[in-house]
Order: sequence, then structure tokens, then C-alpha cells
Amino acid sequence: MDVTERRRTGNEAARARRRLTLIADASLRIGTTLDLEQTAREPAEVCVPDLAVEVGGDWFDAIPLAGDKTALVVGDVMGSGINAAATMGRLRTATRAYADLDLSPTEILERLDHTTTRLEEAIATCAYAVHDPHRARCRISLAGHLPPALVRPGRAPQLLDLPTGAPLGVGGIPFQTTPFDLGPGDRLVLYTDGLVETRDQAVDQHLNTLLGLLDDPERPLEETCDRLLHALRRPDDHDDVALLVAQVRPLPDHQASRP
Repeated sequence: MDVTERRRTGNEAARARRRLTLIADASLRIGTTLDLEQTAREPAEVCVPDLAVEVGGDWFDAIPLAGDKTALVVGDVMGSGINAAATMGRLRTATRAYADLDLSPTEILERLDHTTTRLEEAIATCAYAVHDPHRARCRISLAGHLPPALVRPGRAPQLLDLPTGAPLGVGGIPFQTTPFDLGPGDRLVLYTDGLVETRDQAVDQHLNTLLGLLDDPERPLEETCDRLLHALRRPDDHDDVALLVAQVRPLPDHQASRP
């Protein structure tokens, strides 16, 4: 699975670009600002996208799991500044810890909901997906989050029809896991509301624009991220954005033979 991620705030003048190489899972090529070296097994080239010095509550992650599976996570803590960033850090750390337990997406969100309710006045949305390359299947659960986009060769891009769920921190409201096919060549696009929400335009209009921008499933992942950000964001947009685009690629022969 190829993964490209973006996190950007409204302070465009503070951006910096770097490139580096780190270790990634054999079935995963990751473009990230995150520290995935600790779970890595094989070398891969990684592009660290535009960074900003401002802090906020959006986060994303790509977590290699047992059995060649991968967890894809995007979340958004309400608010901005140091408090939102601190809450985001706690939730991201908790998500990684729970992911190691090989729980279902529903169980992950239930635990994150419990964690969030113990944080003072914290509310967050989250999308948590687990991809299994051996079954070409993905399971996903949302906590008050916008639906991811699914891009398949030869088909029109679509928003997944999923139960929205309640935001993390509300407490006691059940979540639901939805399975869907996700095989080689397919792409999954996860994002936070800062990408598609503005004060003067309807979200549905931006979601339709988002789907229209995903018209070429062969476009390089980094170029896809740039295309979405440049088309949907304006210089005066101050909300944080997290964007993750993942594309499934065939497993190597030595992994494809596993049950």
C-alpha cells in the first residue's frame, strides 16, 4: 500500500519542505511527517510534505499491523493551539497503543472515546480503517467524521456510505464497523473537515469538487495531495487540515502466499 499524507495550517509563509529516507513495512510505502521507524522492516523512500510551525488538533497515522495489515487513521480535535495539540498527542499515542492489540475499528473507537471523556472538555472526530491485503478488504469505523473517498480504476470516485457515529468524548454511543473491498490499484482518501468546510460555501459543494479532483487514479499520490490542497484551500483558510491518500499495490510474492 502506498500512502501519502499531508498536514497544513493557514500559515503558508511558515512552510518548509524536506525529504528523507526511513524504514517502512514491506507492504507499505509511506509519505509522512510521523515517526514510523520504530515499526519498520524494509527501506522505502519517504517524502515529508509541507510543514507549518503552527500547532493544532489534526492528526493522521499509518500503522503497520500483524499479518501485513495496515491501520489508517485521521482525526481532528476541536479547537486550536497548544491545548488542541496536547489532546491530539494523547489521542495519537493512545491510538497506536490500542492498534497493537489487534482490535476491530469499533473497539478502537470505543477505547478512544473512553480516553477522550477523561480529558477536560475534549471532543474529537476520527476515522479508523484497517486494510487486509490478503483478503483485499478494509474495515472502517467513523466517530463523527466525514466519509472517506474511494477511488477505483474504471469507476467514478465515490464517498463511502458509512454510519457517521458520534464524536469521541460524547461517551456511551456505540460505533459501527463497515467492511468494503479494497484491492490493488484502489485508493482511499481520508481527510479532516478543514479541507472541505468554509464559512461561505456548503460542504456538499466541496465534497463534489473533491470527487471531481480524484478523476485520475493513476496520478501520483503526492501530486494528488497537492491538487486537492491547492484547489480546495484558500490563503485565508485558518483551519488545520490532515489529508491521507493510500493506494493498494500488489503484495510481493513471498507475502502473497501467506493465508
